[in-house]
Amino acid sequence: MIAGFERVAKWYGSVVGLVDVTASIGPGVTGLLGPNGAGKSTFLKLLTGQLRPSEGSVRLLGLDPFLKTEVHRRVGFCPEQDAFYDDMSGREFVQHLTRLHGYAGGEARRRAGAAIERVEMQDAAGRAIRTYSKGMRQRIKLAQAIAHDPEVLVLDEPMTGLDPLARRKMADLLQSMAAAGVTVLISSHILHEVESLTRTVLLLHQGRVLAQGTIEEIRSLLDRYPHRIALRSPRARDLARALLELPGVIGVEIGDGSVAVEARRPDEVYDRLPALVLEAGIPVDALEASDVSLDAIFEYLVA
Repeated sequence: MIAGFERVAKWYGSVVGLVDVTASIGPGVTGLLGPNGAGKSTFLKLLTGQLRPSEGSVRLLGLDPFLKTEVHRRVGFCPEQDAFYDDMSGREFVQHLTRLHGYAGGEARRRAGAAIERVEMQDAAGRAIRTYSKGMRQRIKLAQAIAHDPEVLVLDEPMTGLDPLARRKMADLLQSMAAAGVTVLISSHILHEVESLTRTVLLLHQGRVLAQGTIEEIRSLLDRYPHRIALRSPRARDLARALLELPGVIGVEIGDGSVAVEARRPDEVYDRLPALVLEAGIPVDALEASDVSLDAIFEYLVA
């Protein structure tokens, strides 16, 4: 375990940030997910030692991150809010923060330059940060977070303001870092964004943990709910009639060339569907499981 929360609560006066959170973060990439106001930023600030829990304990790399400041040398943090010296150039900013990690001038310059190249900001590194777009600010924040080669990288909504190409490049960089042994924790309220990065997620809602694990593990918890499967066929009525014979199918809805199936045990439907349509000679043009995405999982859990 790289990081862990044990019965953690955090409140700000009468406002509750987190409630009785127990969770663990392992190697690789983990997505911290939830709508705005779910407690993600509070979670990350507790993990990185910016806040002290009101109750419970937080551990990062075996240490209390609030009391043991030496752990900060081993962690890179990319906050959601900007905190720049706007008249500095991007290069000066990254060098300055790298110096704060304890590196001498020459080594700080080398590391800052390498980090800026990794986020593809070398062409704009000499410009004042006040001239940067939102996406450029996000990339220079990432550069300062990785310049000291952290063991753990914590990112709070890092893809906000990035265009699709820049998002893809950032995702590739984070996955390559994880493959090299860096533990990456990335928060987002955009579920499909994290789903493209990792299968391991921690879902927060109203300051509480809804679920944690792989997407497949979390999805398996929802088998008490009917799952919806959508199929398209020119013989929709015949297909619906055949599907009703399958165990676990509790209902079908016929549309114009389509069949929507509700099933208690969708895996059995998927397993038996190919043989069913071949034996009956019914053509199936498309199949879509409409509730296997993180969005659907989150909606189920909140409900």
